[in-house]
Amino acid sequence: MFVGLDLGTSGLRALIVDDQGNAVGTVQSTYSTNHAHKGWSEQDPKLWIDACKDVFEQLRASYPKQLSALKGIGISGHMHGVVLLNKAHDVLRPCILWNDTRSHAFATTLDKTPSVRELSGNIVFPGFCAPKLMWVKNQEPEIFAQTKTILLPKDYLRFWLTGELNSEISDAAGTSWLDVGKRQWSEKLINASGIEASMLPNTIEGSSTAGSLRTELQSAWGIAGSVTLAGGGADNAAAACGVGVLGEGQGFVSLGTSGVILAGRSGFFPQPATAVHTFCHAVPDRWYQMGVTLAATDSLNWLSHITNQSQPKLAKALGEQLTLPSDIGFLPYLSGERTPHNDAHIRGAFLGLDIAHTSTDLTHAIMQGVAFAMRQSLDALKSTGADLPSLLAIGGGTNSSFWVEMLATAFNIPIHLPEKGDFGAALGAARLAICSVTGANPNDVMQPPKIARTIMPNANHLAAYADKYQKFQTMYPAIKAVQ
Repeated sequence: MFVGLDLGTSGLRALIVDDQGNAVGTVQSTYSTNHAHKGWSEQDPKLWIDACKDVFEQLRASYPKQLSALKGIGISGHMHGVVLLNKAHDVLRPCILWNDTRSHAFATTLDKTPSVRELSGNIVFPGFCAPKLMWVKNQEPEIFAQTKTILLPKDYLRFWLTGELNSEISDAAGTSWLDVGKRQWSEKLINASGIEASMLPNTIEGSSTAGSLRTELQSAWGIAGSVTLAGGGADNAAAACGVGVLGEGQGFVSLGTSGVILAGRSGFFPQPATAVHTFCHAVPDRWYQMGVTLAATDSLNWLSHITNQSQPKLAKALGEQLTLPSDIGFLPYLSGERTPHNDAHIRGAFLGLDIAHTSTDLTHAIMQGVAFAMRQSLDALKSTGADLPSLLAIGGGTNSSFWVEMLATAFNIPIHLPEKGDFGAALGAARLAICSVTGANPNDVMQPPKIARTIMPNANHLAAYADKYQKFQTMYPAIKAVQ
């Protein structure tokens, strides 16, 4: 048996699978985030440890026989957080999370530093690790002076489980300290942010062995034999492992709170100016790129709140079959935008509202605006050389057939809907554990899910949506000019 742990922003999920990757059971434990000031987002790493104890106790209670046969654990986790440890490996301050923006000024400075984008493969965003350490050095010098080790969130949880310090490569790729092309720490990047190279642990691949479960935990949780910890993976890298997206021609679209289009890559092909993320994959000699729309189903959630109608009810009112494009323009920038604009300050807008428009018309416009924003991510990915002849669709938004057909039509590519099952980041983490323990080839373990159905672009509406997309592309500069 193998366990995949998915360390999320709001909770920890554990998935136990057999040696073929078939799900046996899942449990979860939740925790909170502290927002002490505007733009701040922090968590006490002890919350993750308590949650880890909780999920293993739940697994022991519900699946004692299976947990006794545990051989490997993999962990996926939210990226870009910084856990600072002193010489004794005690936590010095709460973890500054991925969505914390306090270090925006330092990010801007670092992003303008020569070679930073070229080596890291990315724009330096405020949520990345390097500008956060610059902030700590500037604002909390007494904390910085005590800092001996810097860990990312899931790497800290693995340290607690094993007692060994490692930095997994797909997570390290989001720090602005890693030479993402060479898959190693960059002296030039480390020096640019003013930290010491000794603060960063050795890097390992996600499918490599990162240590063994501490014997006291093994005994406490009723596990019969030794347990190997894999390196694991960053959340989106692990999710890609979960759906079998490893190389060229493979990709998925996630229609969740945010919208993500991810493409597997066989090499390092950065293009930071497009605000496309380029990171190391969790398996050796592979990379991945992704574009992000910050508010996808979150835009529909906003409409749900102000109309007091549930999201399923709003979506159901549109029916199952795609219709002609909405005559309302919608910019889904309710939380700013990532790809391709990299604009934290821009905000959303409706254009062309009429007194006769209803909440159903607004739902249609929101889905359309999100689809077009994600089409811009797809175009940005293609500009790096990514070939995506089709995409697998996951996430809550795929429950709307109308929305999925709109995506297929706006993208002008087939969209595959998988059979029901568990194939997220927790499964990807468990698959990394299988590779670590058995030595299996990731290509053999990380197979895509079976396809329930394929949604083709609507030939009758292709031209109309293409025309509306061209108009959508003119809206951002127009709104930016008046905000």
